Amino acid sequence: MTRLFGTDGVRGRANGVLTAGLALDLSVAAARVLGDAGEFEGHRPRAVVGRDTRISGEFLEAAVVAGLASAGVDVELVGVLPTPGVAHLTDALGADLGVMISASHNPMPDNGIKFFARGGHKLDDALEEQIEARLHADEPLPTGAAVGRVRQHPEAAQRYADHLVSTLQIDGSDGARPLAGLRLVLDCAEGAAYDAGPRALEAAGATVVAIHASPDGLNINDGCGSTHLEPLRKAVLEHGADAGFALDGDADRMLAVDAGGDVVDGDQVLAILALAGREAGSLVDDTVVATVMSNLGFVQAMEAAGITVATTKVGDRYVLEQMRASGFVLGGEQSGHVIMSRHATTGDGLLSALHVAARMAATGRSLADLAGVMTRLPQVLVNVPDVDKHRTDDEVLAAAVAEEEAAMAGSGRVLLRASGTESLVRVMVEAPSLELAQDAADRLAAVVRDRLALA
Repeated sequence: MTRLFGTDGVRGRANGVLTAGLALDLSVAAARVLGDAGEFEGHRPRAVVGRDTRISGEFLEAAVVAGLASAGVDVELVGVLPTPGVAHLTDALGADLGVMISASHNPMPDNGIKFFARGGHKLDDALEEQIEARLHADEPLPTGAAVGRVRQHPEAAQRYADHLVSTLQIDGSDGARPLAGLRLVLDCAEGAAYDAGPRALEAAGATVVAIHASPDGLNINDGCGSTHLEPLRKAVLEHGADAGFALDGDADRMLAVDAGGDVVDGDQVLAILALAGREAGSLVDDTVVATVMSNLGFVQAMEAAGITVATTKVGDRYVLEQMRASGFVLGGEQSGHVIMSRHATTGDGLLSALHVAARMAATGRSLADLAGVMTRLPQVLVNVPDVDKHRTDDEVLAAAVAEEEAAMAGSGRVLLRASGTESLVRVMVEAPSLELAQDAADRLAAVVRDRLALA
Protein backbone atom coordinates (compact mmCIF):
# COMPACT_ATOMS: atom_id res chain seq x y z
CA MET A 1 0.00 0.00 0.00
CA THR A 2 1.27 3.51 -0.83
CA ARG A 3 2.45 5.40 2.22
CA LEU A 4 0.10 8.27 3.08
CA PHE A 5 2.71 10.51 4.73
CA GLY A 6 5.26 12.18 2.48
CA THR A 7 8.44 14.00 3.44
CA ASP A 8 6.45 16.74 5.19
CA GLY A 9 3.09 15.43 6.36
CA VAL A 10 0.11 14.49 4.22
CA ARG A 11 -0.24 16.72 1.17
CA GLY A 12 -2.37 16.82 -1.99
CA ARG A 13 -5.14 18.56 -3.86
CA ALA A 14 -7.73 19.80 -1.35
CA ASN A 15 -11.06 17.99 -1.83
CA GLY A 16 -9.24 15.66 -4.21
CA VAL A 17 -6.72 13.52 -2.37
CA LEU A 18 -7.09 15.51 0.82
CA THR A 19 -10.76 15.42 1.78
CA ALA A 20 -12.55 16.52 4.93
CA GLY A 21 -13.16 12.85 5.70
CA LEU A 22 -9.46 12.01 5.49
CA ALA A 23 -8.58 15.05 7.63
CA LEU A 24 -11.05 13.92 10.30
CA ASP A 25 -9.84 10.31 10.28
CA LEU A 26 -6.19 11.38 10.40
CA SER A 27 -6.90 13.60 13.38
CA VAL A 28 -8.65 10.83 15.30
CA ALA A 29 -5.74 8.48 14.61
CA ALA A 30 -3.18 11.14 15.57
CA ALA A 31 -5.05 11.80 18.81
CA ARG A 32 -4.84 8.13 19.70
CA VAL A 33 -1.13 7.90 18.92
CA LEU A 34 0.12 11.26 20.16
CA GLY A 35 -2.38 12.31 22.78
CA ASP A 36 -3.18 9.30 24.96
CA ALA A 37 -6.72 10.18 23.90
CA GLY A 38 -9.45 10.08 26.48
CA GLU A 39 -9.21 10.12 30.27
CA PHE A 40 -5.92 8.62 31.48
CA GLU A 41 -5.00 9.16 35.10
CA GLY A 42 -6.84 12.47 35.00
CA HIS A 43 -4.96 13.77 31.92
CA ARG A 44 -6.92 15.49 29.19
CA PRO A 45 -4.81 15.68 26.05
CA ARG A 46 -4.51 19.04 24.34
CA ALA A 47 -3.70 20.07 20.76
CA VAL A 48 -2.72 23.32 19.04
CA VAL A 49 -4.27 23.72 15.57
CA GLY A 50 -3.26 26.38 13.04
CA ARG A 51 -3.46 26.95 9.29
CA ASP A 52 -2.25 29.11 6.45
CA THR A 53 -4.50 31.39 4.38
CA ARG A 54 -5.78 28.94 1.74
CA ILE A 55 -9.53 28.91 1.39
CA SER A 56 -9.54 25.12 1.76
CA GLY A 57 -7.90 25.52 5.16
CA GLU A 58 -11.21 26.65 6.55
CA PHE A 59 -13.07 23.38 5.96
CA LEU A 60 -10.00 21.26 6.68
CA GLU A 61 -9.52 23.07 9.99
CA ALA A 62 -13.12 22.27 10.90
CA ALA A 63 -12.57 18.60 10.08
CA VAL A 64 -9.31 18.41 12.04
CA VAL A 65 -10.88 20.06 15.08
CA ALA A 66 -13.90 17.73 14.87
CA GLY A 67 -11.66 14.69 14.72
CA LEU A 68 -9.51 15.75 17.66
CA ALA A 69 -12.39 16.80 19.89
CA SER A 70 -14.35 13.63 19.08
CA ALA A 71 -11.30 11.64 20.23
CA GLY A 72 -11.21 13.44 23.58
CA VAL A 73 -8.62 16.13 22.83
CA ASP A 74 -9.03 19.73 23.97
CA VAL A 75 -8.16 22.08 21.10
CA GLU A 76 -6.41 25.45 21.17
CA LEU A 77 -7.42 27.05 17.87
CA VAL A 78 -4.75 29.59 16.87
CA GLY A 79 -6.07 30.44 13.39
CA VAL A 80 -3.72 31.70 10.70
CA LEU A 81 -0.17 31.29 11.97
CA PRO A 82 3.17 30.17 10.47
CA THR A 83 4.09 26.52 10.79
CA PRO A 84 6.97 27.30 13.21
CA GLY A 85 4.51 29.36 15.26
CA VAL A 86 2.28 26.32 15.69
CA ALA A 87 5.34 24.25 16.63
CA HIS A 88 6.43 26.88 19.17
CA LEU A 89 3.01 27.12 20.80
CA THR A 90 2.70 23.34 20.94
CA ASP A 91 5.80 23.43 23.13
CA ALA A 92 5.05 26.65 25.02
CA LEU A 93 1.51 25.60 25.94
CA GLY A 94 2.56 22.11 26.96
CA ALA A 95 0.26 20.56 24.37
CA ASP A 96 0.38 16.87 23.51
CA LEU A 97 0.34 17.51 19.78
CA GLY A 98 0.17 20.24 17.19
CA VAL A 99 -1.49 20.31 13.77
CA MET A 100 -0.63 22.68 10.92
CA ILE A 101 -2.87 22.82 7.86
CA SER A 102 -0.73 24.06 4.96
CA ALA A 103 0.88 23.04 1.69
CA SER A 104 3.78 25.44 2.24
CA HIS A 105 5.05 26.84 -1.09
CA ASN A 106 2.63 24.76 -3.22
CA PRO A 107 -0.07 26.50 -5.28
CA MET A 108 -3.39 27.42 -3.69
CA PRO A 109 -5.46 24.36 -4.75
CA ASP A 110 -3.16 22.08 -2.73
CA ASN A 111 -3.19 21.71 1.01
CA GLY A 112 -1.63 19.53 3.65
CA ILE A 113 -1.74 18.35 7.24
CA LYS A 114 1.40 18.27 9.34
CA PHE A 115 1.55 16.92 12.88
CA PHE A 116 3.89 17.83 15.72
CA ALA A 117 4.54 15.72 18.80
CA ARG A 118 4.99 17.02 22.34
CA GLY A 119 7.62 19.71 22.45
CA GLY A 120 6.73 20.88 18.94
CA HIS A 121 8.86 18.31 17.14
CA LYS A 122 8.15 16.86 13.71
CA LEU A 123 7.15 13.20 13.70
CA ASP A 124 9.61 10.49 12.81
CA ASP A 125 8.71 7.71 10.38
CA ALA A 126 7.71 5.32 13.18
CA LEU A 127 5.09 7.69 14.60
CA GLU A 128 3.70 8.44 11.15
CA GLU A 129 3.40 4.71 10.50
CA GLN A 130 1.54 4.28 13.80
CA ILE A 131 -0.94 6.96 12.80
CA GLU A 132 -1.51 5.32 9.41
CA ALA A 133 -2.02 1.97 11.15
CA ARG A 134 -4.75 3.47 13.37
CA LEU A 135 -6.70 5.00 10.48
CA HIS A 136 -10.27 3.68 10.40
CA ALA A 137 -9.56 1.59 13.52
CA ASP A 138 -12.71 0.25 15.14
CA GLU A 139 -12.02 1.76 18.55
CA PRO A 140 -14.57 3.38 20.87
CA LEU A 141 -14.73 7.17 21.09
CA PRO A 142 -15.32 9.03 24.36
CA THR A 143 -18.75 10.33 25.28
CA GLY A 144 -20.23 12.80 27.73
CA ALA A 145 -17.75 14.95 29.62
CA ALA A 146 -14.81 13.06 28.07
CA VAL A 147 -15.14 14.65 24.62
CA GLY A 148 -12.78 17.47 23.78
CA ARG A 149 -13.47 21.18 24.15
CA VAL A 150 -12.47 23.87 21.62
CA ARG A 151 -11.07 27.24 22.64
CA GLN A 152 -10.01 30.17 20.48
CA HIS A 153 -6.49 31.51 21.13
CA PRO A 154 -6.63 35.06 19.69
CA GLU A 155 -3.30 36.14 21.16
CA ALA A 156 -1.35 33.49 19.23
CA ALA A 157 0.23 35.80 16.63
CA GLN A 158 1.37 38.28 19.27
CA ARG A 159 2.73 35.54 21.50
CA TYR A 160 4.71 34.05 18.63
CA ALA A 161 6.04 37.47 17.54
CA ASP A 162 7.11 38.20 21.12
CA HIS A 163 8.99 34.90 21.21
CA LEU A 164 10.83 35.70 17.98
CA VAL A 165 11.97 39.11 19.22
CA SER A 166 13.04 37.64 22.56
CA THR A 167 15.55 35.40 20.79
CA LEU A 168 17.53 38.47 19.74
CA GLN A 169 17.98 39.52 23.36
CA ILE A 170 19.09 36.00 24.23
CA ASP A 171 21.75 36.28 21.56
CA GLY A 172 23.09 39.46 23.14
CA SER A 173 21.84 42.10 20.72
CA ASP A 174 22.02 45.61 22.12
CA GLY A 175 18.92 47.36 23.37
CA ALA A 176 15.21 46.61 23.25
CA ARG A 177 15.06 47.47 19.53
CA PRO A 178 18.08 45.70 17.99
CA LEU A 179 16.99 46.36 14.38
CA ALA A 180 16.57 50.12 14.83
CA GLY A 181 17.84 52.02 11.80
CA LEU A 182 17.18 49.23 9.29
CA ARG A 183 14.61 49.57 6.51
CA LEU A 184 13.44 46.11 5.49
CA VAL A 185 10.99 44.75 2.92
CA LEU A 186 9.07 41.61 3.91
CA ASP A 187 7.25 39.57 1.27
CA CYS A 188 4.63 37.62 3.20
CA ALA A 189 3.56 35.52 0.17
CA GLU A 190 -0.10 36.28 0.99
CA GLY A 191 0.39 33.52 3.52
CA ALA A 192 0.53 32.58 7.16
CA ALA A 193 3.01 35.28 8.24
CA TYR A 194 1.04 38.27 6.92
CA ASP A 195 0.31 39.37 10.50
CA ALA A 196 3.05 37.91 12.72
CA GLY A 197 5.85 38.77 10.29
CA PRO A 198 5.55 42.57 10.18
CA ARG A 199 4.71 42.56 13.90
CA ALA A 200 7.97 40.84 14.82
CA LEU A 201 10.25 42.95 12.61
CA GLU A 202 8.62 46.20 13.74
CA ALA A 203 8.76 45.19 17.40
CA ALA A 204 12.50 44.60 16.95
CA GLY A 205 12.87 48.18 15.74
CA ALA A 206 13.00 47.90 11.94
CA THR A 207 11.09 50.11 9.54
CA VAL A 208 9.08 47.53 7.60
CA VAL A 209 7.60 47.65 4.13
CA ALA A 210 5.25 44.65 3.97
CA ILE A 211 4.27 43.39 0.53
CA HIS A 212 1.87 40.60 -0.41
CA ALA A 213 0.33 40.86 3.04
CA SER A 214 -3.36 40.99 2.03
CA PRO A 215 -4.40 37.34 1.70
CA ASP A 216 -7.85 36.59 0.29
CA GLY A 217 -7.76 32.80 0.49
CA LEU A 218 -6.92 32.46 -3.19
CA ASN A 219 -3.67 34.38 -3.72
CA ILE A 220 -1.20 32.52 -1.49
CA ASN A 221 2.18 32.03 -3.26
CA ASP A 222 0.69 33.52 -6.44
CA GLY A 223 3.63 35.25 -8.12
CA CYS A 224 5.13 36.20 -4.77
CA GLY A 225 7.12 34.91 -1.82
CA SER A 226 10.27 32.82 -1.80
CA THR A 227 9.44 31.09 -5.09
CA HIS A 228 9.00 34.38 -7.00
CA LEU A 229 11.67 36.86 -5.93
CA GLU A 230 11.30 39.53 -8.61
CA PRO A 231 8.60 41.53 -6.72
CA LEU A 232 10.85 41.59 -3.65
CA ARG A 233 13.85 42.76 -5.69
CA LYS A 234 11.74 45.54 -7.19
CA ALA A 235 10.41 46.65 -3.80
CA VAL A 236 13.86 46.70 -2.20
CA LEU A 237 15.19 48.94 -4.95
CA GLU A 238 12.10 51.20 -5.02
CA HIS A 239 12.14 51.79 -1.26
CA GLY A 240 15.91 52.03 -0.89
CA ALA A 241 15.74 49.23 1.67
CA ASP A 242 18.75 47.73 3.41
CA ALA A 243 17.47 44.23 2.60
CA GLY A 244 14.40 42.23 1.73
CA PHE A 245 13.17 38.89 3.01
CA ALA A 246 10.75 36.58 1.18
CA LEU A 247 8.79 33.89 3.00
CA ASP A 248 6.77 31.02 1.58
CA GLY A 249 3.11 30.28 2.31
CA ASP A 250 3.64 28.85 5.77
CA ALA A 251 6.81 30.88 6.54
CA ASP A 252 9.08 27.96 7.35
CA ARG A 253 11.59 29.08 4.69
CA MET A 254 13.16 32.39 3.75
CA LEU A 255 15.27 33.77 0.92
CA ALA A 256 16.73 37.27 0.97
CA VAL A 257 17.64 40.09 -1.38
CA ASP A 258 20.41 42.59 -0.62
CA ALA A 259 20.22 46.35 -1.11
CA GLY A 260 21.45 46.01 -4.69
CA GLY A 261 18.76 43.51 -5.60
CA ASP A 262 20.96 40.41 -5.60
CA VAL A 263 19.52 37.16 -4.20
CA VAL A 264 20.93 35.73 -0.97
CA ASP A 265 20.06 32.02 -0.81
CA GLY A 266 19.79 29.55 2.05
CA ASP A 267 23.46 28.56 1.86
CA GLN A 268 24.52 32.20 2.28
CA VAL A 269 22.07 32.69 5.16
CA LEU A 270 23.54 29.60 6.83
CA ALA A 271 27.06 30.94 6.31
CA ILE A 272 26.16 34.29 7.89
CA LEU A 273 24.52 32.65 10.91
CA ALA A 274 27.28 30.04 11.30
CA LEU A 275 29.98 32.69 11.46
CA ALA A 276 27.92 34.74 13.91
CA GLY A 277 27.41 31.66 16.09
CA ARG A 278 31.07 30.76 16.00
CA GLU A 279 32.03 34.30 16.97
CA ALA A 280 29.55 34.22 19.88
CA GLY A 281 30.74 30.77 20.98
CA SER A 282 27.27 29.29 20.50
CA LEU A 283 27.92 27.06 17.47
CA VAL A 284 28.19 23.59 18.97
CA ASP A 285 31.40 21.82 17.95
CA ASP A 286 31.87 24.56 15.33
CA THR A 287 29.60 22.49 13.07
CA VAL A 288 26.72 23.37 10.76
CA VAL A 289 24.41 20.80 9.13
CA ALA A 290 23.54 21.07 5.43
CA THR A 291 22.32 18.77 2.66
CA VAL A 292 24.24 17.26 -0.23
CA MET A 293 22.70 19.98 -2.45
CA SER A 294 24.43 22.82 -0.64
CA ASN A 295 26.77 24.69 -2.95
CA LEU A 296 30.42 23.68 -2.87
CA GLY A 297 31.23 27.35 -2.34
CA PHE A 298 29.43 27.14 1.02
CA VAL A 299 31.46 24.11 2.07
CA GLN A 300 34.71 25.79 1.01
CA ALA A 301 33.86 28.98 2.90
CA MET A 302 33.03 27.07 6.06
CA GLU A 303 36.22 25.02 5.85
CA ALA A 304 38.23 28.22 5.44
CA ALA A 305 36.60 29.58 8.61
CA GLY A 306 37.30 26.39 10.58
CA ILE A 307 33.69 25.28 10.59
CA THR A 308 32.76 21.66 9.86
CA VAL A 309 29.85 20.92 7.52
CA ALA A 310 27.89 17.75 8.35
CA THR A 311 25.86 16.67 5.30
CA THR A 312 22.56 14.83 5.03
CA LYS A 313 20.09 13.74 2.38
CA VAL A 314 17.92 16.44 0.81
CA GLY A 315 15.04 17.45 3.06
CA ASP A 316 14.84 19.61 6.17
CA ARG A 317 13.61 16.63 8.20
CA TYR A 318 16.96 14.90 7.63
CA VAL A 319 18.82 18.06 8.62
CA LEU A 320 16.79 18.21 11.81
CA GLU A 321 17.33 14.52 12.56
CA GLN A 322 21.11 14.99 12.29
CA MET A 323 20.99 18.08 14.48
CA ARG A 324 18.98 16.32 17.18
CA ALA A 325 21.12 13.19 17.06
CA SER A 326 24.39 15.11 17.43
CA GLY A 327 23.30 18.12 19.45
CA PHE A 328 24.09 20.63 16.71
CA VAL A 329 22.23 23.95 16.81
CA LEU A 330 22.28 25.24 13.23
CA GLY A 331 21.38 23.63 9.92
CA GLY A 332 19.45 24.16 6.76
CA GLU A 333 18.99 23.92 3.03
CA GLN A 334 19.86 26.02 0.00
CA SER A 335 16.10 26.47 -0.56
CA GLY A 336 15.84 28.62 2.57
CA HIS A 337 14.83 26.20 5.31
CA VAL A 338 17.05 27.23 8.23
CA ILE A 339 16.78 25.57 11.63
CA MET A 340 18.09 27.38 14.72
CA SER A 341 17.40 24.79 17.37
CA ARG A 342 18.30 27.01 20.31
CA HIS A 343 15.14 28.95 19.51
CA ALA A 344 12.93 26.69 17.36
CA THR A 345 12.08 23.05 16.77
CA THR A 346 11.68 23.41 13.01
CA GLY A 347 12.69 25.68 10.13
CA ASP A 348 11.55 29.26 10.73
CA GLY A 349 11.80 31.89 7.99
CA LEU A 350 10.96 34.81 10.27
CA LEU A 351 13.47 33.71 12.87
CA SER A 352 16.30 33.47 10.36
CA ALA A 353 15.31 36.85 8.84
CA LEU A 354 15.44 38.51 12.26
CA HIS A 355 18.86 37.05 13.04
CA VAL A 356 20.34 37.97 9.67
CA ALA A 357 19.04 41.52 10.13
CA ALA A 358 20.40 41.59 13.69
CA ARG A 359 23.81 40.57 12.35
CA MET A 360 23.64 43.47 9.89
CA ALA A 361 22.74 45.92 12.65
CA ALA A 362 25.31 44.62 15.13
CA THR A 363 28.21 44.67 12.67
CA GLY A 364 27.21 47.68 10.59
CA ARG A 365 27.85 45.59 7.49
CA SER A 366 25.56 45.30 4.49
CA LEU A 367 23.85 42.06 3.62
CA ALA A 368 25.90 41.85 0.42
CA ASP A 369 29.10 42.15 2.45
CA LEU A 370 28.01 39.48 4.94
CA ALA A 371 26.85 37.10 2.18
CA GLY A 372 30.14 37.65 0.34
CA VAL A 373 31.86 35.33 2.78
CA MET A 374 31.07 32.57 0.27
CA THR A 375 31.25 32.49 -3.50
CA ARG A 376 28.53 30.43 -5.12
CA LEU A 377 29.94 28.09 -7.74
CA PRO A 378 27.82 27.88 -10.90
CA GLN A 379 25.45 24.95 -10.47
CA VAL A 380 23.66 23.09 -13.28
CA LEU A 381 20.88 20.57 -12.69
CA VAL A 382 19.72 18.28 -15.52
CA ASN A 383 16.74 15.96 -15.02
CA VAL A 384 16.94 12.73 -17.02
CA PRO A 385 13.47 11.09 -17.26
CA ASP A 386 12.39 7.58 -18.22
CA VAL A 387 15.41 5.81 -16.72
CA ASP A 388 15.92 3.13 -14.09
CA LYS A 389 16.69 5.28 -11.06
CA HIS A 390 17.70 2.23 -9.03
CA ARG A 391 20.85 1.56 -11.09
CA THR A 392 22.87 4.72 -10.49
CA ASP A 393 25.69 2.46 -9.28
CA ASP A 394 26.23 1.27 -12.88
CA GLU A 395 29.99 0.76 -13.42
CA VAL A 396 30.20 2.73 -16.66
CA LEU A 397 28.23 5.61 -15.14
CA ALA A 398 30.39 5.57 -12.02
CA ALA A 399 33.51 5.73 -14.17
CA ALA A 400 32.10 8.70 -16.10
CA VAL A 401 31.37 10.53 -12.86
CA ALA A 402 34.89 9.82 -11.59
CA GLU A 403 36.38 11.11 -14.83
CA GLU A 404 34.44 14.40 -14.62
CA GLU A 405 35.39 14.89 -10.97
CA ALA A 406 39.06 14.18 -11.70
CA ALA A 407 39.02 16.78 -14.47
CA MET A 408 37.80 19.42 -12.00
CA ALA A 409 40.62 18.55 -9.56
CA GLY A 410 38.68 19.57 -6.46
CA SER A 411 37.32 22.81 -7.94
CA GLY A 412 33.87 21.31 -8.58
CA ARG A 413 31.73 18.28 -7.88
CA VAL A 414 29.13 15.91 -9.30
CA LEU A 415 26.02 14.56 -7.63
CA LEU A 416 23.54 12.01 -9.00
CA ARG A 417 20.18 11.79 -7.23
CA ALA A 418 17.31 9.43 -7.91
CA SER A 419 13.86 11.03 -7.76
CA GLY A 420 11.71 9.85 -4.89
CA THR A 421 8.52 9.81 -6.96
CA GLU A 422 9.44 9.45 -10.65
CA SER A 423 11.56 7.28 -12.95
CA LEU A 424 14.06 10.08 -13.12
CA VAL A 425 17.68 10.79 -12.22
CA ARG A 426 18.92 14.29 -11.41
CA VAL A 427 22.44 15.17 -12.54
CA MET A 428 23.92 18.10 -10.60
CA VAL A 429 27.31 19.58 -11.48
CA GLU A 430 29.16 22.49 -9.89
CA ALA A 431 32.24 23.93 -11.56
CA PRO A 432 34.28 27.16 -11.65
CA SER A 433 32.27 28.39 -14.65
CA LEU A 434 28.73 27.89 -15.90
CA GLU A 435 30.04 26.62 -19.24
CA LEU A 436 32.16 23.92 -17.62
CA ALA A 437 29.27 22.86 -15.36
CA GLN A 438 26.81 22.71 -18.28
CA ASP A 439 29.18 20.70 -20.47
CA ALA A 440 29.89 18.16 -17.73
CA ALA A 441 26.19 17.86 -16.83
CA ASP A 442 25.25 17.29 -20.47
CA ARG A 443 27.91 14.60 -20.90
CA LEU A 444 26.81 12.77 -17.77
CA ALA A 445 23.12 13.08 -18.65
CA ALA A 446 23.89 11.37 -21.96
CA VAL A 447 25.58 8.50 -20.11
CA VAL A 448 22.59 8.20 -17.77
CA ARG A 449 20.19 8.01 -20.74
CA ASP A 450 22.32 5.39 -22.47
CA ARG A 451 23.10 3.17 -19.48
CA LEU A 452 19.88 3.44 -17.46
CA ALA A 453 17.26 3.55 -20.22
CA LEU A 454 14.12 1.63 -19.37
CA ALA A 455 13.59 -1.47 -21.47
